[in-house]
Amino acid sequence: MFNSYPVSAPTLNGNERKYVMDCVDSTWISSKGGYIDRFEEELATFCHAKHAIVCSSGTTALHLALMAYDVQPGDEVMVPTLTFVATANAVTYCGAVPVFVDVDPVTWNMDAALVEAKITPRTKGIIPVHLYGHPADMDPILTIARRHGLFVVEDAAEAIGAQYRGQSVGSIGNAAIFSFFGNKIITTGEGGAVTTNDDTIAAKVRLLRDQGMDRAKRYWYPTIGYNYRMTNVQAAIGCAQLERISWHIEQRTRVAKLYTEFLNECQDVMLPREREWAKSVSWMFSIVLQFGSEVSRDSMQNRLAEVGIETRPFFYPMHRLPPYAHLHENSEFPVANRISTRGLNLPTYAALRREDIDYISGQVKDVVSELSQSE
Repeated sequence: MFNSYPVSAPTLNGNERKYVMDCVDSTWISSKGGYIDRFEEELATFCHAKHAIVCSSGTTALHLALMAYDVQPGDEVMVPTLTFVATANAVTYCGAVPVFVDVDPVTWNMDAALVEAKITPRTKGIIPVHLYGHPADMDPILTIARRHGLFVVEDAAEAIGAQYRGQSVGSIGNAAIFSFFGNKIITTGEGGAVTTNDDTIAAKVRLLRDQGMDRAKRYWYPTIGYNYRMTNVQAAIGCAQLERISWHIEQRTRVAKLYTEFLNECQDVMLPREREWAKSVSWMFSIVLQFGSEVSRDSMQNRLAEVGIETRPFFYPMHRLPPYAHLHENSEFPVANRISTRGLNLPTYAALRREDIDYISGQVKDVVSELSQSE
């Protein structure tokens, strides 16, 4: 009987139960309570940002950030085409148009060299995504944004704790967003946050998150807002997770190093590379099958599932999805197209032991060898 390895699994080995029971015993289980304030304060400190505003998901965090920057119908916002669909969807929620940019072949993040050519009079901002835990190359993006008067919102949903040239993601752009879904490095089950050093943007995000209610005048609504709040129970879990965030990141780094050790000589597989200016947090250990290889990514995924190893394919590029395909019918995205069809995320979570990663890596090598001979 073989072991079963999910692609991800949360680790709740701190004060999660204690803090949740405190919420239950105190009856503060809804969207008010001390853990919300504490989580926001501690998250801001960790990210080296002045403000952190927690909310119901990473997607709602991004929607709030875009609304705070007054993104309107007809505006354009640049998004890497290789990302989770929420990045593009949040732009669309505002009635704006996501303009897709191809990615670079090393980090798989937005290619800064391609950004400026896509700016038009309708461009309002840029959303670089720190994909799979590796930061995007932010300096050239920020330089272009300043030159054209654009905002930059980091999509750091997958990258809490990552660093770019020694600076924490979440404090580099004008604002940033995080996700605390169950498969993230730290989790609140569902949840997200906006971080920023801008007092005005922080105030707008808080206003919009809380139904648009004036914070100084109860039940007075100067604008239409949303119920995008996080509960005190979720924030309690977040506080416990954040207490041990260094440990959670260390475990991802350990897992990534072991995969690299075991798979380094597998000729048919390209391993993720960390740029010299980056500190990746390896949210997912992601491999790409060599482009000259005859091995099918889908066949490999199916074969690994047969031996108890769950994997995930890379995201479909946004320009290939039905809601967005019409926006870029005449554009080419060669890097994203190649990588997305050859990329696979392996099980990545703190509970994996050396022998587990040895087993998974061995199965990857065996399947690659078998498929290369049969396909």
